[in-house]
Amino acid sequence: MAVDREHVLRSAAALLTRKSTSTMDEVAKAAGISRATLHRLFAGRDVLVRALEELGIEECEAALTAARLGDGAAQEAVRRLVRELEPAAGLLAFLYTENQLFEGEEQNEGWARIDAAVAALFRRGQQSGEFRIDLTPAWLTEALYGLMASGAWAVSEGRVAAKDFNHMIVELLLGGALRREES
Repeated sequence: MAVDREHVLRSAAALLTRKSTSTMDEVAKAAGISRATLHRLFAGRDVLVRALEELGIEECEAALTAARLGDGAAQEAVRRLVRELEPAAGLLAFLYTENQLFEGEEQNEGWARIDAAVAALFRRGQQSGEFRIDLTPAWLTEALYGLMASGAWAVSEGRVAAKDFNHMIVELLLGGALRREES
């Protein structure tokens, strides 16, 4: 019987987003396979995390495309982006805390593309006068990632209703990013 690699990755992502310290045995159990089978697919936790990183990048890039970041007002594009990223928020929260992804080697070029696209959205909002200019596009991008991760953790822990995820993130981010008329 062939093992579905995609199923194993998604099972690992679901488990690791709830319990980031899960062992390879726990990942195998969650995927319904033996530890030996898991190790044939992923030689160790580092290899598994790198595969999850690729899955996260794929999901982010699909969300960027679906959100149509260049269409309409920048704040509406942010709203669409958060909505499109929501299904992957738990995986992104896990990846956001995986230090091995950011130590030693250069950043994965997929993350660099994603960062550039999101920062360009915030820059566009600044140029159109929608967003504050005293906060850099890079900082607004990191704030979005941090809010997405925090929101995913809060939902997974039951501290926040899943139906409120999008509203809370968008309103907090945009409430802090929107340019205010000076009195």
